[in-house]
Amino acid sequence: MKIEIMGVGCPKCRRTTDLIAEAVRKAGIEAEIVHVTDLKEIVERDVMMTPAVFVDGKKVIEGRIPTESQIKSWLAK
Repeated sequence: MKIEIMGVGCPKCRRTTDLIAEAVRKAGIEAEIVHVTDLKEIVERDVMMTPAVFVDGKKVIEGRIPTESQIKSWLAK
């Protein structure tokens, strides 16, 4: 599983990264977590608001910090 967090480093983006990393650790699964800060790549991926999260290449949330239950649902797939 590859999880990408899109954002230039704002507090919301860092919080999203921390929440996802913690959820992955608690679930005991293997996942590659990547924080994408390159603005060009973020725009190319059609992200208009950050943070945005992609799971295995699919955008699952944009413009807000995900809830714990949302993250768990992504990890369960």
